[in-house]
Amino acid sequence: MPESRQKIADVPLRELTGAMYLELGHRDTIDWHYHDRQQLVYPSSGVLAISTELGTWIVPPQRAVWIPARVAHAHQAHGPTQMRALAFPAAVDPLGLDSPAVLTVSALLREIIVELTSAAEPAYTARQRADLERVALDQIRRVGQLPLLLPALADDRLRVIAEFFRQDPADKRTLAEFGAAAGASERTLTRLFRQETGMSFPQWRTQFRLLHALVLLATGTSVTSTALACGWSNPSAFIEAFHHAFGRTPGRFFAS
Repeated sequence: MPESRQKIADVPLRELTGAMYLELGHRDTIDWHYHDRQQLVYPSSGVLAISTELGTWIVPPQRAVWIPARVAHAHQAHGPTQMRALAFPAAVDPLGLDSPAVLTVSALLREIIVELTSAAEPAYTARQRADLERVALDQIRRVGQLPLLLPALADDRLRVIAEFFRQDPADKRTLAEFGAAAGASERTLTRLFRQETGMSFPQWRTQFRLLHALVLLATGTSVTSTALACGWSNPSAFIEAFHHAFGRTPGRFFAS
C-alpha cells in the first residue's frame, strides 16, 4: 500500500472535470495527489486501498469511499479493478467530514454511479445529470459508514512491527517478542499503540488482519485459506470475527 504520510503541500493538484471510469490492474497505483472538489470513488469490481496521512482505507467491491476536497491521497488496486468516481463542488458536503469514509452503497446509488460513469455515456442533458447527482447526494446522506481504516503509524518501532505483519499477517509473536525485535519494551509499545491508533495492540492486529482478509477474499482466495493466512486457527473463528466487525459473514458481505 502507498505510504500514508503525505501532506497536501507535497503533492500535485489534479483537476476533476466530472464523472470518470478507469480500469486498473492488480497492484496498479495512482500516485499521491489532491483535488479541489469532493469525490466519491466506487470500485464496481476489485478492491481499492486509499491512503492519506491519517492511514489507509480498504474499499471492497460494491462499497464506496468519500474523499473530501483538498485531502492528499493515493490509490492502489488489488485484483483487476473497475474504478468509478463522481465529483462534486467543494461546497457540497453531505457528510460533514474532513477525512475519508468508506460507505455502504444502496442499489439506487449504485445504478446512478454506473449510469454517470458509463463508457457508453447516455445522452443526458446537463440538467438531467445534475438531477441524478442530487439523488446520489441524497443517497450518500442516508447510507452507513464502515470501519475500514487502518491508522497510519508514525513511530519507527511501530512501523517495524507493521512491516512484520505485512510480510506475514499470521505472525503469532507476542508484543514483548516484537519489542525485542523493534527495540522497545512491551510497556512502551502498548502506550504507543494506544497513543497513535486509539487501539490496543490486539485490536490493531485484528484490524490489520481483517482488512488484509478483505483484500484476499476480494481477489478470489477461499475463506479457509484467508483465515489461515491471516492468523485465525480455523475458518469458524475467522467468520465469527468478520461478522462481529462488519455485521455479515464473508459470503454475505461480498454477495451484498
